[in-house]
Amino acid sequence: MSGHSKWATIKHKKSAQDAKKGKLFSKLAREITIAVKLGGPDPESNSRLRTVLLACRSANMPKENIERAIKRGSGEGGENYEEVRYECYGPAGVALVVDVLTDNKRRTVADVRHVVTKHGGSMAEAGAVMWNFEQKGLITVPKNISEEEIMEKAIEAGAEDVDTEGDMYEVYTAPNDLHAVLQAFEKMNMPVNEAKLTLKPKNLISVDSKSAAAVLKLMEALEDMDDVQDVYTNLNITDEALAEAMAE
Repeated sequence: MSGHSKWATIKHKKSAQDAKKGKLFSKLAREITIAVKLGGPDPESNSRLRTVLLACRSANMPKENIERAIKRGSGEGGENYEEVRYECYGPAGVALVVDVLTDNKRRTVADVRHVVTKHGGSMAEAGAVMWNFEQKGLITVPKNISEEEIMEKAIEAGAEDVDTEGDMYEVYTAPNDLHAVLQAFEKMNMPVNEAKLTLKPKNLISVDSKSAAAVLKLMEALEDMDDVQDVYTNLNITDEALAEAMAE
């Protein structure tokens, strides 16, 4: 899973930049709004809201921004967002899954198609690439403890797997176990960077450095779109492609 972890490193650094210009807060606010519309404003009974509030905490999102988004989700004005998932092929046949929240599906699908095509990819039929992904809980932990210790604590907390590659440890859980594992980490006084639901590829694909760099550019272009919440891939990112992507 080293390739997946390296993409997480890029996203982590990019999220810090996005937070500075408010883009990350805008994406989180949309997610709060739809979570409240679907499950109500109480995070104790709304696991989706509980998860996005964890992301808000990790991003240091201002309390007033969170409260406004909750009010919008409770029906106090604001747009009606719709969840849509697009499946795509990137350069060299790499699989991509793009999750969006939009108030205009026709506009968004046209925009996604334009970006994908511009960067050498193509849209895929529903189910064409999703078979290679499974939903998991993901908790990222800073590397201030040993691999042996994170493995031991993750097993004790009820996690399924730990990826030790990259700048952070990635702890994977069953989707319904995310919050239980997180609470166990908190009781252990384990520092946590982020906790969320994610799509984990079952099988990674390796391509040449040039193609990998092209896929990364496509993914960044998609994530720069206002309606796009997340982008997932089965690309196995090489050190060379990572270095090229981070240099730009």
